[in-house]
Amino acid sequence: MMVERAWGTLGLVLALGLLGCASSPPSSFYTLSPLPSAEGRGTLNGGAVGIGLGPVTFPAFLDRPQIVSRDPGNRLALDEFHRWGGTLQDDFLRVWSENLSHLVGTSRIVIFPSEVRYPLDFRITADVLAFEGTPDGEALLKVRWAVLDPYLEQALSVHENAYRQPLAEPGDESALIAALSAALANFSQDVADVVQRLPKPVQPPKPAPLY
Repeated sequence: MMVERAWGTLGLVLALGLLGCASSPPSSFYTLSPLPSAEGRGTLNGGAVGIGLGPVTFPAFLDRPQIVSRDPGNRLALDEFHRWGGTLQDDFLRVWSENLSHLVGTSRIVIFPSEVRYPLDFRITADVLAFEGTPDGEALLKVRWAVLDPYLEQALSVHENAYRQPLAEPGDESALIAALSAALANFSQDVADVVQRLPKPVQPPKPAPLY
């Protein structure tokens, strides 16, 4: 009798577990999108400007698979069933580089850490302070960034900007990703404008060999 009761209890637990799995919604995975004009462009071969991107840092609360929004009361909302397709950092860098390539008109963009096979004119770093949905139904990108001389590692231009985009449909994850992509596009445009205004740094002469 006790054995039968144990098997019956085990069967009930397994049945409830299977019912829970069957009733859980499937996870959805998202990626950011580049500028529409960047997606439809032709192939670029070279370019007048060489740009290195990175590092880009994110706060720990954003460095996770789940897409993050902020609720009233400064609480973070993490949806287990709406996730990034890869890592947020990689996706951000991918789309940022694609946007800049189109806006500046160059294919000479390298994402650090990578081996650099051609001279760079500028290096751009960024600290992302916020990249999330807000309680007001917006997407927010807040970023502190700098354009550096790649030879001397000196800052040529330093900025802190915030970009807000209203969601076409508040509460919808696809609308949030579209708005975050639009905020990243606006940031990319500002970076491109600064890069195109700056004079290229002069590469310091190589020291004469010692004999």
